[in-house]
Amino acid sequence: MADRFRGFLPVVVDVETAGFNPRTDALLEIAAVTLTMDENGYLMIDQSYDANVKPFPGANLEPSALAFTGIDPDDPARNAVSEKEALETIFKPIRKSIKSHGCKRAVLVGHNANFDHSFVSSAAERCDSKRNPFHPFSTFDTVSLAGLAYGQTVLAKACDIAGIDFDNEQAHSALYDTMKTAELFCAIVNRWKDMGGWDMVLDTRE
Repeated sequence: MADRFRGFLPVVVDVETAGFNPRTDALLEIAAVTLTMDENGYLMIDQSYDANVKPFPGANLEPSALAFTGIDPDDPARNAVSEKEALETIFKPIRKSIKSHGCKRAVLVGHNANFDHSFVSSAAERCDSKRNPFHPFSTFDTVSLAGLAYGQTVLAKACDIAGIDFDNEQAHSALYDTMKTAELFCAIVNRWKDMGGWDMVLDTRE
């Protein structure tokens, strides 16, 4: 795994938020899926982690965003935790996975990855997190990758072309979207391998 992505461990992340501005709008859900590789070099899902998040003090809650996601930040059934606790729920096992795979850092994989990366980074800054495992700016974006591989940029449509089941009723749940993005990313990377693209790269190293 460490050799496949230049020492980086791909970790798929999705967030649900109360707006588009990572510095002012609340982070409401976060989920992450770590990846691993089988004995034949195929990428696959390893473990998943998620948390519902309490809005940070003074956070903006955009009504249109809440209507879109269907999240009620005040619902006690969410069992929401602070940003700090939510980040540690995600960061701690990612750091362990980085170590176990012999990697040096995680790289965030997301569908519109810059959006998720910006909210994770802003939350980490607010919590003064010194051990954010993610690369500070590099990401893998499945929007671009799916556009190249399948001619689709919408997650549900890309999954359909890739033969991945997608339930629109479950969409806009951070964990569900993360799992589907992870399946899509693995499908694209593994398809490249099956087409001989990765073997071609390995040949250039010899």
